Amino acid sequence: MRKAVELKKAYRLLNHGPTVLVTSAAGADRNLMAAAWNMPLDFDPPKVCVVIDRNTFTRGLIEKSGEFALCVPTRDQAVMVAGVGDCSGRDSDKFLRFGIATFEAQKISAPLVESCAAWLECRVIPEVHNQTKYDLFVAEVLAAQADTEVFSDGRWHFEAGRAASIHHISGGAFFETGEAFAARE
Repeated sequence: MRKAVELKKAYRLLNHGPTVLVTSAAGADRNLMAAAWNMPLDFDPPKVCVVIDRNTFTRGLIEKSGEFALCVPTRDQAVMVAGVGDCSGRDSDKFLRFGIATFEAQKISAPLVESCAAWLECRVIPEVHNQTKYDLFVAEVLAAQADTEVFSDGRWHFEAGRAASIHHISGGAFFETGEAFAARE
């Protein structure tokens, strides 16, 4: 079940460094891409950063619309994540090509990917120098949701037998987030 995440805790959806799916839309065009280089940036208002190469179809859509979503996929979605990362949305609609189910975002026009662990809806904060020189986009999180099976009470619950986020290593290889443990006595 999806549940809204308090915006002051939205950073926790990315704080553990998962690979994300970046969704975007402008007019009738839509796309998604995989991105391993993303992170929370601030709490109030909540902000994130993501690297989006200037040559991607997603980048053009984000520059037109000024918004995007970050969807946190799970191990069950790893084949799809690798697949969408290996092709361009200029050639075909990746949602159709990979049979990706979506649902409507609350605050932006980009679609959200079903069956993910979390979703962050973002509006770009124009930082032309960073976008041009480093392909780095800074955005404010406008809405956040998470699957209550794995995120509730402001915390992830990555336990055996439950869905968990994934982390891209390289060459289509990933690892799955493991069980959390406390470092306190």
